[in-house]
Amino acid sequence: MKEKIKMTHREKRENVAGFLFCLPCILGFLFFAAIPMIISFIMSFSDYSIVKESHFVGVDNYVRLFAGQDPYFYKSLTVTVIYVVLSVPTSIVFAFLIASLLNKSVKGKGLFRTLFYLPSIIPIVAMGAIWMWIFNPDVGLANTLLKAVGLPPNKWLSSESTVIPTLVFVNLWTTGSTMVIFLAGMQDVPRQLIEAVEIDGGGVTAKLFHVIVPIMTPTIFYNVVMGFINGFQIFTQSYVMTQGGPNNASLFYVYYLYRESFQFMRMGNSCAIAWILFVIIMILTAILFKFQNRWVYYGGE
Repeated sequence: MKEKIKMTHREKRENVAGFLFCLPCILGFLFFAAIPMIISFIMSFSDYSIVKESHFVGVDNYVRLFAGQDPYFYKSLTVTVIYVVLSVPTSIVFAFLIASLLNKSVKGKGLFRTLFYLPSIIPIVAMGAIWMWIFNPDVGLANTLLKAVGLPPNKWLSSESTVIPTLVFVNLWTTGSTMVIFLAGMQDVPRQLIEAVEIDGGGVTAKLFHVIVPIMTPTIFYNVVMGFINGFQIFTQSYVMTQGGPNNASLFYVYYLYRESFQFMRMGNSCAIAWILFVIIMILTAILFKFQNRWVYYGGE
């Protein structure tokens, strides 16, 4: 009986110690995530503004947005969807190809891995300033190279038709983290399976599509999900490089949210915009998880 009481006291002490250990994380989540989310949700039903008294307006903010009374809502959503559709596949394929090359047993591969990963840790503001100079239509490096080979110059970031493709290309510069994740996944591919394909006479294509890609589908799935989430939240590139221009051609959704909040001081409306984005990302993520069983292979299955 005494031993059971001792065990009970020890379990209580362990539970208390575990709770105290987790307490900073719980408080951090409450004060920096849960409570701000609740407040922003409440504010989305008001016309709250820093410069004037706020009033409860019900669902008017949402109705105004979905009814198209603010033309920039659907414009920003369309621009963001186009960017995501273009950037996610290109960045995934590019990072996968780079990881495949860096997975080879070549001399100095550690140096090459560092060089390809290094751009992803450069601050986006500094990176944006560099790319602005490169794509400057008058004195930029890109047009200088085009002229050198006899090709006509391009407006790049200054044209409505090329600004999104240009930003998609710039996004490839930040795929170092995705490349590292792919590289880690490739190193877990069983060598004996690749050797079996080689014995059967299979080439690079057979090894890629019959061994490497099927085994790496969980890694690909993770990068696809994160790519979509990050794509819908793109902001800094537009803020630094284009300011949403030209003619709102790069008015990304989060930049539109920023303008509503800190330029026009419509905080209630911006909270509604933020919650709509949250629902969009949640639904899209749920769809991706719903259909993952059709193409994602897990080793234990």
